[in-house]
Amino acid sequence: MKKPTRKSLVTKLDTVFSQYIRRRYAVNDIAECITCSKKDHYKKLQCGHFMSRRHYSTRWDENNVGVQCYGCNITNQGQQYIFSQYLGDKISENMYIKSKQIVKFVDADLIDMIGYYNIKILALESKEN
Repeated sequence: MKKPTRKSLVTKLDTVFSQYIRRRYAVNDIAECITCSKKDHYKKLQCGHFMSRRHYSTRWDENNVGVQCYGCNITNQGQQYIFSQYLGDKISENMYIKSKQIVKFVDADLIDMIGYYNIKILALESKEN
């Protein structure tokens, strides 16, 4: 069996993390953008990050993310000020400080997080049924 590449692990983790975040806030599969209140099916919305995904220390931190529409997340570059209001001053400040820390995840960490979020997705699915 071929060992997965680091890039493929990061991509897989991004995918399951995003799915979990969007589904966590969905009611009957409908979620709401935290910055403009647009409602849509969770599959049509995105997992927006307060501090950029380039900061691995906060990339998969549940306190750093929220459901956003394409317009807010991409076109309007995350609406960071409105996003900060959604998070509140304390969490926003903590995420900013945490984002400046250098973190190196080894492949085993990424694999563990993939498993963790897959389990959380399964738990959401069982609650829905």
